[in-house]
Amino acid sequence: MRLVPPAKRPRRGLTEVDKLLWQAWTAHAQVAPMPGKALAPPPAEAKPPEVAPAATAPAAPAAPRPALGVHRGVTEIQVGAPPPGIDGKRWKELRRGRTRPERTLDLHGRRAHEAHGAVRRFLHEAQADGCRCVAIVTGKGSTLEGGVLRRELPFWLNMADLRPLVLGAAHPHASNPGAVHLLLRKRG
Repeated sequence: MRLVPPAKRPRRGLTEVDKLLWQAWTAHAQVAPMPGKALAPPPAEAKPPEVAPAATAPAAPAAPRPALGVHRGVTEIQVGAPPPGIDGKRWKELRRGRTRPERTLDLHGRRAHEAHGAVRRFLHEAQADGCRCVAIVTGKGSTLEGGVLRRELPFWLNMADLRPLVLGAAHPHASNPGAVHLLLRKRG
């Protein structure tokens, strides 16, 4: 990706929607435009053309969709939160980094869509091979909120195909949030 210096970026004007939103907000706020910067008044609202009602009966409302990816009876994975169904000693060992991972997946340098596919393959293969503890290294990221992969990993772990594989997730060291150890469920 090529970065363009700010001075050379083309400026885009405000869209009509942007202008209307800004005017609606400033109408309620106690602000005044800077001298010479007042926006033109909004155009009169055009009345949409009337459409003849359809002769068909309205469709029945769709059934509500289930939550994305979470199975019934399986709680959501939160990195660092003790999951139900794991004893305190085992959780403490995982959280403190004393449980050695049998495999490690390093996601440094990957894009989000590549990393997601790699995580899926890695976890399915690790569980099929009988691994109980694995590590995924996302990296800490360069921004205050962390990197994209670090933020996305918990969402990926809660998707329908991965959630049943993972029992719990923890950062093995408080000073290194860029690595996550996962305790996998036994093959069933």
